[in-house]
Amino acid sequence: MDIFPSDDCPLILSNENELEWRKAKFGMLPPYAKEIAFKYATYNARTETVQQKRSFKHAWLNDQFALIPVEAIYEPKYVNGKAHWYGIFRQDRQPFTLAAIYEETLIDEQKVRSMSLLTINADHHPFMKQFHKPDDEKRSVIVIPDNLRNDWLNCTHTEAKDFFLDMPANEFASMPKAEMKNYD
Repeated sequence: MDIFPSDDCPLILSNENELEWRKAKFGMLPPYAKEIAFKYATYNARTETVQQKRSFKHAWLNDQFALIPVEAIYEPKYVNGKAHWYGIFRQDRQPFTLAAIYEETLIDEQKVRSMSLLTINADHHPFMKQFHKPDDEKRSVIVIPDNLRNDWLNCTHTEAKDFFLDMPANEFASMPKAEMKNYD
C-alpha cells in the first residue's frame, strides 16, 4: 500500500519501554499549527538540520522518536532523463522499520499525531545513490534493525546520531514499481 503525504500511516512508539502501535499523519504538523494543512514538505526531516528547523525542532529536542514499519519504499530513478518509480525492499522480503520523529498537535481541541521520516545523505551509498535526479543530492531513509528498535525509541536527541547509519546495501534490492505487484 502506498502512503502519501497527509495520509494516515502506522507508527510505533515507546511507552515505558513497551512498543505501542498508533496512527499518524505522514508529514509533520508542528505544535504551533492551527489547522490540518500541509503547506510545506514536512514528510522528510534531514538529520543535518532537524534540530534547527522550526517544523521539527520541538519533536527532536523532546526525543519524540518513532518507527515506521514498511514492506517497501518508493524512490524515483532517472533513466534517459525521465523518472521511473522503483520499489526498494529487503531481499529476504521481510518488513523493516524506518527512523522517524513525531509530534502531537492540538487542533480544534483534537489531538493530531503526525510524523516525518529522518533522512541522511546518500551521495556515496553504493545502492541508494542511483535514486533521485542525477544532479540532486542523494538522500536515504534510516533503517533501524530489529535488535535496535527499542534503543532507538528510547534514546535522547544527543544519542540519536549513533543510529544514523547507511542502509545495508547488500540486504536490499529494487525493482520498477510496475513490477511490484509480483513482489510477493
